Amino acid sequence: MAENLTLDTTLTKAEQYQQLLPQIEALTTGEPDLTANLANTAAALRQAFGFFWVGFYLVKGDELVLGPFQGPIACTRIRHGKGVCGASWAQAQTMLVPDVDAFPGHIACSSDSKSEIVVPILKDGRVVAVLDVDSDQLNDFDQADQAALEQLMQLAAQWF
Repeated sequence: MAENLTLDTTLTKAEQYQQLLPQIEALTTGEPDLTANLANTAAALRQAFGFFWVGFYLVKGDELVLGPFQGPIACTRIRHGKGVCGASWAQAQTMLVPDVDAFPGHIACSSDSKSEIVVPILKDGRVVAVLDVDSDQLNDFDQADQAALEQLMQLAAQWF
């Protein structure tokens, strides 16, 4: 696949994801390098939707450690159960946060982040990483984001 995305911004968000996910799958199929796949996935999501920040945190011991991302500099390490990412890891479930300032224990890597969705990547029943997507708009994520990003993270689990 060429390193270009075909995107129709006149579609609904759900339809845009339906258009994007096969392109990410084609881009990553046959590529054995985890970093390359995570990096291209973060870039594709940011390019497609203009999110403020898109990236991955990888489980390393008792911390999440910053992996490939697109956007401003970020927190490097997050403890288990801390912040939105740590909560997603601890609970092994997606965290959809319409207002990060209202989330108890939110870690403010950037004061420009207003809403967030974090989706765990599960491999053999355990969280190996999380996808973190931030917006500079309140309430920017919904069930369409959650459904599509959970589907995408099922694909990502194959890279680990």
